[in-house]
Amino acid sequence: MVVGSVLTTALALAALPGLVGSHAQHAVEPLPASAFQPLPITATSPRSEATDRGPDDDHASDNAVVEGATFIEPGAVPDGPVPRRARLNQPDARAATIRRPPRFTLRGEATFYDHGTTAMRLPRGTVVVICGDGGCIERVVNDYGPQKESRVVDLYRPDFFAICGCGWWEGVVDVVVYVY
Repeated sequence: MVVGSVLTTALALAALPGLVGSHAQHAVEPLPASAFQPLPITATSPRSEATDRGPDDDHASDNAVVEGATFIEPGAVPDGPVPRRARLNQPDARAATIRRPPRFTLRGEATFYDHGTTAMRLPRGTVVVICGDGGCIERVVNDYGPQKESRVVDLYRPDFFAICGCGWWEGVVDVVVYVY
C-alpha cells in the first residue's frame, strides 16, 4: 500500500511539472522601441503606360446577325423535307404524384401549436405526410410533443386548419400520419 502511494505521488509530480517548479514564471518584458524601424520602399522603376489598343481581330465578323439571316451548316444539303423528331406520349406529371410507400402509419388526434410540427413518437427531421378531413400536408418534424397518449402530432396553427376542414373553434381533429 505504501509502495502504491509513493508511485502515485511520483507519477503525479512527473505529470505536473509546472507545479513542481521545473520552470519559473517571469514577467513579460515590453519590446524596445529600437526593434521597430521604418522600411523604406522606393518606387524607382518606371511605370509602363497603359495603352488601349481595342479588341483584337477575332472579334470582327463579315456581317451582323439580323432578323431573317440564314445560317449555313457545313455538309451536304438534304434532299427533300427535313425529318422531324419523333413525338412520344409522355404522362402528365401533374396527373398523379409518385411516392414510395411509408415506413409506417400513425392514427390519432392532432392539435395546433404555434411553434411548428411536433411529434412525441418521431425523431426530429422525420418527413411526414399528415392527412385530415380537409386535405394533406407534407412537413418535417422539428420538435418533441405532444404529451397526451391519444395525440400523435401538434401542428403549426395554419397547417392545422388547412387539414382539419373544421371551424376556428375546433382544437382537435383525427388524422393519419404517414412516416417516410
